[in-house]
Amino acid sequence: MATRGKLEVDVELKSSADKFWKTIRESTEIFPKAFPHDYKSIEVLEGDGKAPGSVRHITYAQGSPLVKSSKEKIEAADDEKKTVSYEVIEGDLLEYYKNFKGHIAVTTTVDSGCVVKWTAEYEKTSHEIPDPSAVKDFVVKNFLEVDQYIIQQPA
Repeated sequence: MATRGKLEVDVELKSSADKFWKTIRESTEIFPKAFPHDYKSIEVLEGDGKAPGSVRHITYAQGSPLVKSSKEKIEAADDEKKTVSYEVIEGDLLEYYKNFKGHIAVTTTVDSGCVVKWTAEYEKTSHEIPDPSAVKDFVVKNFLEVDQYIIQQPA
């Protein structure tokens, strides 16, 4: 019998919500160039890579300890609210989890930085499978790297 779970993490960043959101939305182009240690490539298979229904194939590099390849389908995206939801539809992660859905929400903080909330909902293939804390750790590391990338860009 499989078990369901949910992981959440809030990451406070220095960059503005608008800049962080724009970078996340342009991740297909930016991530493999800016973070080659984490992403070998991100290929749009269906749609524009941003709109609901879009499918992207992500090939990870050595910076990803658990997953080397995944296909993600954008379930929902709202540029005004700065939220996106996706589902992993194929790849290494599904060896451990029957389903895996992620949600990202970016909000402005009072000091003109932002908070990024990442939520994952999953169903394990068996009780022996651990919670996806390695995925959460990778996401947090990635958000912090994106923040540094934005800060280092010319104004």
